[in-house]
Amino acid sequence: MNEIIAPWWKVENISDIDSPALLVYEERVKENIRLLIGMVSDTSHLRPHVKTNKMAEVCTLMMEAGIGKFKCATIAEAEMLAIDGAKDVLLAYQPVGPKTGRIIQLIQAYPATHFACLIDNTVNAGVLAKKAGAASINVDVFIDLNVGMNRTGIKPADAMHLVDCIHQLPQLKLAGLHGYDGHIRDTDLTARQHKSDDGFSQVLQLEKEINIKYPGKLSLVIGGSPSFPTHALRKGIECSPGTFIFWDWGYKHQVPDEPFDYAALVISRVISIVDAHTVCTDLGHKSVAAENPLPRVHFLNAPDAVPVAQSEEHLVLKVPDAVKYQVGDVLYGVPVHICPTVALYDQARIVRNQSVYTSWKVVARDRTIHI
Repeated sequence: MNEIIAPWWKVENISDIDSPALLVYEERVKENIRLLIGMVSDTSHLRPHVKTNKMAEVCTLMMEAGIGKFKCATIAEAEMLAIDGAKDVLLAYQPVGPKTGRIIQLIQAYPATHFACLIDNTVNAGVLAKKAGAASINVDVFIDLNVGMNRTGIKPADAMHLVDCIHQLPQLKLAGLHGYDGHIRDTDLTARQHKSDDGFSQVLQLEKEINIKYPGKLSLVIGGSPSFPTHALRKGIECSPGTFIFWDWGYKHQVPDEPFDYAALVISRVISIVDAHTVCTDLGHKSVAAENPLPRVHFLNAPDAVPVAQSEEHLVLKVPDAVKYQVGDVLYGVPVHICPTVALYDQARIVRNQSVYTSWKVVARDRTIHI
């Protein structure tokens, strides 16, 4: 008799876990890290973004695998990394307002971690330099380059005046260039590669101009998860994917060439049978990222359930036959966008050998830890 093997996502002690909840499958996280490392020639070419996971334990898994440099979006994420023992952290966000003071405090509080941040204009460079001078410290900065995302950054062709400004401010040191090409999401890898090469050529041209005027080695931090394969084998750069760690429905289907697999799910329970073709679950806006149109989640054990309405604490599903469902049934969902979904939970339930055995705090979902 053939043994019936439970699906990878099924949790044996799920009756002990209240819903909605975030599940993280530890061995699948480790496998995604292994796959990431296998796509580059050396771990020195990696600077993963931690915005997706926001958990110290996940960052520890990456460090144990030999990854030593990280990127983050918030002061809290940077502090989490420092507390966790990370040696090199880039705040991939330009500090403005109170954040200019907080980055200074962060550098002072965690001397064992090397911090840097982004700059894209001369005014903010001057503000940061003034605060660094008042604290008698120096700050490494990366110029944030707009390579087509049109969200932040300065166009590479216009950046030399900012380079000159930074070199005239003794409290700041130009450590590198940062280019995020999150707008490149073509399903066809060849199209993605062409667009990636175009953006990267602008970065290389600026690097060449800088080296003529100010000789010295600059770090180049490039890309995200969708463009990672297009940058992975370039020499002399650092790649910074983030979503790879958990993956999600959006990227799984948008960039199917990438080898990563789901490592984080949300669980929900049926709370009401509305009619013959409608059921309601407890997975509301507060439990899964709601910035995309419906469907925002796809259920592995109910693939024919179609989300049709959602509110703060409810998700209504159309199903072929509601008789197949009972109140209390557990649904295992893959979010379309995992990154903001993780930030909705204060803890993740950690699955090993198909059983939840512990919880990890989503520590950096908060905007502040200590600093």
